[in-house]
Amino acid sequence: MKQDLLGTATRAAAALLCAVLILLPGLASAELRKPSGQVLLTVSGKISETNAVGEALLDRTMLEEVGMRTLKTSNPFEEGTQTYEGILLRDLLNRVGASGDTLIAHALDGYTVEIPTSDAAKYPVLLAMKWNGKAMDVRNKGPIWIIYPIDEFPELKTEEISGRSIWQLDKLLVQ
Repeated sequence: MKQDLLGTATRAAAALLCAVLILLPGLASAELRKPSGQVLLTVSGKISETNAVGEALLDRTMLEEVGMRTLKTSNPFEEGTQTYEGILLRDLLNRVGASGDTLIAHALDGYTVEIPTSDAAKYPVLLAMKWNGKAMDVRNKGPIWIIYPIDEFPELKTEEISGRSIWQLDKLLVQ
């Protein structure tokens, strides 16, 4: 009788351990909640974290929660050094579980550009939502502008990188 109880307890413990090990990876990543405000950015394609069918819809609060950073740099479209605040592209890609090699960045005006995900891995590329302390809107290149740290990394001062510095960003497709 004692042996049967011990065997039952062992089987129950083993079953519980298996259940925990199966569920643990899902518990490790925080679930992506639905946006409560206006969606500023839609990420789709090869991503594992979604809150809509095949997409991650992100409002300003959700983006800010990824972790705001400040970058002071010049850019080819403005004179002098500017101050930008936003989130690192690499942090966003990690948050949505991106697994592709290329991003197709899309702007509100229909402009698209390919950006290798290696840019995000190699450089602190910023998705700027504030420019010189002010929230960016559509009239001033917002709501999101991809900013490369060209002062910190002179090799980024190229026309190709200028073309990747897309403003009015509204969608990222991970391929």
